[in-house]
Amino acid sequence: MEEQKMTAGDRTVYPNETMPERVRRVKPFLAMEILEKAKQMESKGVSIIHLEVGEPDGDTPYAIKEAVIEAIRDNDTAYTHSLGKPALRREISLYYKNTYGVSIDPSQVVVTSGTSPAMLLAFSALLERGDKMIMPDPYYACYPNFVNFIGAEPLPVRVCEEDGFKLLADDVRKKLDPRVKGVLINSPANPTGTVLDENELRELADLGLYIVSDEVYHGLNYKGRDHSILEFTDRAVVLNGFSKRNIMTGWRLGYLIAPSFMVREMQKLQQNMFICACSFVQDAGIAALRESPEVLAERFSDYDQRRLYLYEALQQIGIAPAKLPDGAFYMLANVKKYTDDSLSLAQRILEETGVAVTPGIDFGPGAEGYIRISYACSMENLKEGIGRLKKFFAALDK
Repeated sequence: MEEQKMTAGDRTVYPNETMPERVRRVKPFLAMEILEKAKQMESKGVSIIHLEVGEPDGDTPYAIKEAVIEAIRDNDTAYTHSLGKPALRREISLYYKNTYGVSIDPSQVVVTSGTSPAMLLAFSALLERGDKMIMPDPYYACYPNFVNFIGAEPLPVRVCEEDGFKLLADDVRKKLDPRVKGVLINSPANPTGTVLDENELRELADLGLYIVSDEVYHGLNYKGRDHSILEFTDRAVVLNGFSKRNIMTGWRLGYLIAPSFMVREMQKLQQNMFICACSFVQDAGIAALRESPEVLAERFSDYDQRRLYLYEALQQIGIAPAKLPDGAFYMLANVKKYTDDSLSLAQRILEETGVAVTPGIDFGPGAEGYIRISYACSMENLKEGIGRLKKFFAALDK
């Protein structure tokens, strides 16, 4: 299709030239682009193994679905309070009390349509134009895009594979300057599976900076209990949601917890940008938070088996990370001996083997030379995908 064009004076202007810089600076989310290409191939009959996205295996639990069905039958389909249903905000407060021993007033909770809107609200309320936000590199692909979009500056700190990709307080100190407003952490982490322990979180909190803590992968920690940053400081904004822990990716329900003085500003943004999260889906959140720890532990017991299987398989191929990740359901496979262009390699793997993986460059310069593999799929699919990858890399070694 011929590209649309307009005229401006005596010259031709193509539409992308008219886009604001803040929009043009947003990079594509390569995990989604690989997913979309894989689904297109699938629609043509190609056998695809999806190891590219964090899509938990299994169905949304019955009780959660029933809560929504009942809410719809009760015609609970109108706008809610812009901060979220009071009942859900109380349930979130209770969950943090029971799980982490921290006291959160329900008025500090903002319910959002997934954690992505929560990020936008958090960064908008915390950062002025020109402020800097420290984050580890590798990072979740969307973090710097959000920070850039509001006119602040992401300040990536390269973390090392040999150290388990951990962002530590000493690393942050080396990057401090008067424009640094805060630090962004994600534990357990996407894409690395890194888990920060209690002492490491406390040392980050002791720096006195604001901390934005993405806790959406809590519950997927194979070495011990999760710790919220709120156990160590109240100068924090927590991001969390239901997608991973409760198998609710498509439901688009999340929340944030913020200091009281920020909430009114976030509320104004929510009212203008999103109005409120979906009314009946908020009932699903209440049901999800009431799932017992035993049910959650059983749900994710298979993930540890997949984690250990995947790490051993990657060792056999010769592309395992230096340390076994302790959380989430991702591993960064080190393919530097094969390429310095992870996107081209991921595309080639998809086209030649039908295995969809995410190129490391999606997660920052520090992840170039890696591919991210998700083991959120079934063990059957994981084994099939690994079998195909073994043949692919064996052919490269010849």
